[in-house]
Amino acid sequence: MNRRRTLVGGTLLVAAIVALGAGERALDAHTRRAAVTVPTFEVDPFWPKPLPNHWVLGNVIGVGVDARDHVFVVHRADTADSLTTCCTAAPPVIEFDPEGNVVSAWGGPHDGYVWPGSNHGIAIDNKGNVWIGGNGPTDSHILKFTHDGHFLMQIGIPGQAVNSNATDHFGRVAKISFDVPANEAYIADGYGNHRVAVLDMDNGKVKRYWGAYGHVPSDSNLGPYNPDAPIAQQFRNPVHCAEPTTDGLLYVCDRANDRIQLFKKDGSFVKEKRIAPKTLGDGSVWDIAFSKDKGQKYIYLADGKNEHVYVIDRQSLEILTMFGDGGRQPGQWFAVHSIATDSKGNIFTTETYEGKRIQKFVYQGLHSVAAMNQGVVWPKK
Repeated sequence: MNRRRTLVGGTLLVAAIVALGAGERALDAHTRRAAVTVPTFEVDPFWPKPLPNHWVLGNVIGVGVDARDHVFVVHRADTADSLTTCCTAAPPVIEFDPEGNVVSAWGGPHDGYVWPGSNHGIAIDNKGNVWIGGNGPTDSHILKFTHDGHFLMQIGIPGQAVNSNATDHFGRVAKISFDVPANEAYIADGYGNHRVAVLDMDNGKVKRYWGAYGHVPSDSNLGPYNPDAPIAQQFRNPVHCAEPTTDGLLYVCDRANDRIQLFKKDGSFVKEKRIAPKTLGDGSVWDIAFSKDKGQKYIYLADGKNEHVYVIDRQSLEILTMFGDGGRQPGQWFAVHSIATDSKGNIFTTETYEGKRIQKFVYQGLHSVAAMNQGVVWPKK
């Protein structure tokens, strides 16, 4: 009897070990695959340096890089955790040098223009001018400043109602990007409107616009996103980015619809890619930056709901790998919102909601990576 029990127990133990090994192999197969060569990064936990003047940041909802690799952020000062004996909100716009030092700060309400009720997005054009949008209820305009904050132009009439077919105002702009050879600005429009609009960079006039699939945009309420429903034929709010490339294409963040839509610059639809399509609420497609090689081979896509940056092949729109995680430590995010690259290929990300910071991810070159999800890219040295 004891011998029989021993044999049965041994058989069950062997079976359990075999099953455990099979489970581990299945898990490994799910998380690993044939290695791919991709751009790799490490977080710089010492960038930026401490802010001066006891400053703290609120929701950091825009990042841009100028020709000198100076990094600009825009944040909402009224959301900063200001404590009477400790800290005070920094000015809305902060400029950092490549080493992470603050070199200037400015912005906010002033005579001569209407500062957005909820500033959103910042971009620096080829002349060093700074463009800022806004997604507050009455933010139907864009502001343009010199590099050091002197007012240049207000584009669009503030305080106007949502109208995705208007040419004299916008609808809560999320982001501005530029096609310098064409002298055009692309507007992700936005949190109220449901379109991409294209402007003349000098006079701010609307030249053309379109909705999802190149359709005439509609402001009909589509209701909440349902991943199992037929694919929406219009953009949902917000249209969160519209990024032109050097080869004549435009990549649009249809955030709440969990998709990238790809167009020619005349608005002709090319194709789309759904990203983490089961993502509800805030959506998965928040912002896009491109790699700095001549062909802009890779897309870096910020997903502020699932807390990843995806590395995507720009031509096939295949996700090659991802990095990052949710959390408060360097290399993690709480609502990664905006993304930009400098001339060296480094990535800068900002965080909204309670994240309230900017981080730098240092480009490490092209390397073979087997893991689909690399997790936190902590420095190896």
